[in-house]
Amino acid sequence: MTSLTRLSLFFLLLGTLSATAQSAKRSGNPVFPGWYADPEGAIFGNRYWIYPTYSDKYEKQVHFDAFSSPDLVTWTKHPRILDSSAVKWAKKAMWAPAIVQKGRQYFLFFGANDVHPGEVGGIGVAVANNPAGPFRDYLGKPLVGEVHNGAQPIDQFVFRDTDGKEYLIYGGWGHCNIAQLTGDYKGFIPFADGTTFREITPKDYVEGPIMFVRNGRYYFMWSEGGWTGPNYSVAYAVGSSPFGPFERVGKVLQQDPTVATGAGHHSVINVPGTDDWYIIYHRRPLTETDGNHRETCIDKLYFDEKGAIKPVRITKEGVEARRL
Repeated sequence: MTSLTRLSLFFLLLGTLSATAQSAKRSGNPVFPGWYADPEGAIFGNRYWIYPTYSDKYEKQVHFDAFSSPDLVTWTKHPRILDSSAVKWAKKAMWAPAIVQKGRQYFLFFGANDVHPGEVGGIGVAVANNPAGPFRDYLGKPLVGEVHNGAQPIDQFVFRDTDGKEYLIYGGWGHCNIAQLTGDYKGFIPFADGTTFREITPKDYVEGPIMFVRNGRYYFMWSEGGWTGPNYSVAYAVGSSPFGPFERVGKVLQQDPTVATGAGHHSVINVPGTDDWYIIYHRRPLTETDGNHRETCIDKLYFDEKGAIKPVRITKEGVEARRL
């Protein structure tokens, strides 16, 4: 064997070992340090993004951080992409951001003030030219500032249907509404019956709705149980349209007393062009009793041959590196 051949074999082996080491990398759970909850996952270009709630007392929940990664393993923190200094009507309890890209702009929907009837607050919108912000208040007031159909205006999710129509799905206090957004996100398009907010609440719904489409079926997911307790969990239903009807199938994410408690309020991402799915959620370490001590985690989401979501096994290891 010549020296050149030996050198070629050496570099081939080195490359193989490097590739193996890269694939063996795992995110670990939590995926980044700090108390964060209600994570919204997104993919923009060649990076994954997570937009969580900063988990603290309501009076201290006055800003959002974001995190980005090229591979689900190495995360970069983007601090204070939005705070209450840029949203004059938001005083506390800035919760559960949801983000959508339109053209070259990024719109961040968020809840603020833990609003009750007669109070100022609800679901707002902020805008930026970069997914890392800085975001600024888009409307100068809440997009949804009142209680409709019994749903507290929190836990917003923007669903873009296959026909291009976009909907705001939201609601706390055990009620969930859907409303069609205008193209500029400044208001809503009434439904044919003249109503604007249509209730789509499934059995045992509490909060934290999301929706996605897979193989032509609409998966509606939500959180149930109490957010401070170990019974917090995620369930789902399947329908033929964004309006259902949605009949609860069962739980797919919940505590594992050997790993963590209070697993819930999640989002789902799909790697474009594949059937690879991930669930991003928060949970509480076994060592913690403070309700706000929640951390953000990622695990794989799987479906069976009939399209049912398999129960998620929450892990300490997280997921393998996956570049876009």
